[in-house]
Amino acid sequence: MSVQTVPISSAPQPVSVSQESRGGGSTPCISVEGLCKSFGGQVLYDDLWLQIPDRQITSVFGPNGCGKSTLINMVSGLLPFDGGKVFINGRSIREARIGYVFQNYRDSMFPWMSAYDNIAYPLKVKGVPRRDINERIEKMLTTFDIKLELRRFPYSFSGGQQQLISILRALVAEPEVLFLDEPFSALDFEMTLFVRDKLQQIFLATALPMLMVVHNLEEAIFLADQVLLLSKRPTRVVETVRFAAMRPRLPETLSDPIFIETHRHCLDVFRQEVRK
Repeated sequence: MSVQTVPISSAPQPVSVSQESRGGGSTPCISVEGLCKSFGGQVLYDDLWLQIPDRQITSVFGPNGCGKSTLINMVSGLLPFDGGKVFINGRSIREARIGYVFQNYRDSMFPWMSAYDNIAYPLKVKGVPRRDINERIEKMLTTFDIKLELRRFPYSFSGGQQQLISILRALVAEPEVLFLDEPFSALDFEMTLFVRDKLQQIFLATALPMLMVVHNLEEAIFLADQVLLLSKRPTRVVETVRFAAMRPRLPETLSDPIFIETHRHCLDVFRQEVRK
């Protein structure tokens, strides 16, 4: 059984990543051209070229300290880079609408606001009328089958529910792409399953492209259409490994021979990079 991979180099030409997605062909959602970043004189990324397809979930996995979070922070516009360009749907980062889900959901919410007002905050900042805000939130809750008492304060919810509230806040402004920085790392196993299922439900309802940093290889593969396997510093994308299992992904997916082979292949690549 073979695993479909695409080796990616840092050559100064955009890499063409296959765009198989639900609904037929598509153009890249994110284009990274010659990205460079250094910290304290140490090169992290040097002339990175990359394309992320639309209507797919892409996860990022690699050794500790290789710059996984740094990559999505640069691509999302949260962190400046030293050189290169990033385009979202053919436009500059500043012109794009993005949603971002932070690793630490507790610190990312306003504790003095209700969960509902935390979700509504991005629209309030834009001056959206309260009636329109209410309609948009109610529609979102219905679409994703979410039943939470959102008039409560964030601290009164479980960790998984707080992370879900953070995801809803990122979605309410109808972003073009959703960035998630290790969304499961602060959750226990039960809450990880809960949030994972909700992310799948959101993706099936919207086909919203997601770029996600995950520190657990099983989770990185399970949700993704493709996994970007990163090297040690200076960081490059060693391979793009595709995982084309049917959605929704179920617990049985983890025992599917294709999943097992994909996991084995990714782990082999990871071990080779760590040993270098």
